[in-house]
Amino acid sequence: MESVRVETVERAPARRGSGVGRLIALAGPAFVAAIAYVDPGNVAANLTAGAKYGYLLVWVLVAANAMAVLVQYLSAKLGLVTGRSLPEMLGERLRPTQRKAFWVQAELAAVATDVAEVIGGAIALNLLFGVPLPLGGLITGAVSMAILATQSRGQRTFEFVVIGLLAIITLGFVSGLAFTDVDGGEALRGLVPRFEGTETVLLAASMLGATVMPHAIYVHSALARDRHGRGIKAALLPRLLKATKLDVGFALLVAGSVNIAMLLLAASALRGFEGTDTIEGAHAAISSALGPAVAVVFAVGLLASGLASTSVGCAAGAEIMQGLLHYRIPMLLRRTVVLIPALVVLSLGIDPTMALVISQVVLSFCIPFALIPLVRMTSETALMGEHRNRRGTTVAAWTATGVIVALNAALLVLTVVGG
Repeated sequence: MESVRVETVERAPARRGSGVGRLIALAGPAFVAAIAYVDPGNVAANLTAGAKYGYLLVWVLVAANAMAVLVQYLSAKLGLVTGRSLPEMLGERLRPTQRKAFWVQAELAAVATDVAEVIGGAIALNLLFGVPLPLGGLITGAVSMAILATQSRGQRTFEFVVIGLLAIITLGFVSGLAFTDVDGGEALRGLVPRFEGTETVLLAASMLGATVMPHAIYVHSALARDRHGRGIKAALLPRLLKATKLDVGFALLVAGSVNIAMLLLAASALRGFEGTDTIEGAHAAISSALGPAVAVVFAVGLLASGLASTSVGCAAGAEIMQGLLHYRIPMLLRRTVVLIPALVVLSLGIDPTMALVISQVVLSFCIPFALIPLVRMTSETALMGEHRNRRGTTVAAWTATGVIVALNAALLVLTVVGG
């Protein structure tokens, strides 16, 4: 991501208005990162889980969102306190060979992210206008480049564009709940952790990978750093960290609510319909069950999701390369290169929804590579000083990391033995 620096952070506290108003004025980066939590991969995973297994996996989304709040705050805190992004910190600490190896897996996560997001945008254009999937992928890539170009007018402008798209996403994916009856008792029972065979573990890993996303962890530290500038005075850090808590909490409350709404919609309205394990099938089922107008709003939300998330994902990939390899390629070239895998999937006729789900599983396996160094760094007194993680925060962060690793291990075992 191109660095956009704030000239003087000292001006922020001088804003007029209430204390809460001043904190809100400092918010924004988390809403950009939150786009990663409502991308087309989430749509595929959540709709498939709800349509096939009802309310069974509600607990996965609740747990994943709780983990996401903690993780994204730690990422932003690292950027604010150190003035460096997580990829930059890793680039400084790893040996050259290690840096290159780490970059490969981080880049794999970025590519998996982009595949999911471009496919989602292509599906939305197909549903809305009948555009062929490969052409829809090209259009999604081109529009995402235009969104990225708004960074030239400052990070705040980019944030406003992304927040606007987030509002459209929220409307598109939540509005359907007004036309269906959610079983409150079953939804509450869905908060009890449990699985029903290998496929539910696969879906849970996919939902987790679509919620706690590696590229969002990497990029949030850069967004916080670039929003407030390097070398922030120590006296300002407490206020900025407080604003960041508000930013992260509210942004992920919105994202988490959207994810849960998608699953509840599928569980309450799409069970019994044929083909609801694909986005196209779910769209058709929504049209049949809730009406064409709701289906159109859903497709618009999916389009906004694809456009916004692929823009953020591309920016994250650029930050990963810059931090780990100390090399930056033109954003247009990067956009073109990472678009190719998605176009190949779309051109070969591979089931796009299954490609989305599998991409999220890949992301789930990449999460520990981002989480483990993040928790270690934010717990170091020498690096973070008085802002290091408290003991309870560290325990919670390591617990979240352990849960993610355990879920992935269970997925492997169940897949090998056949569930």
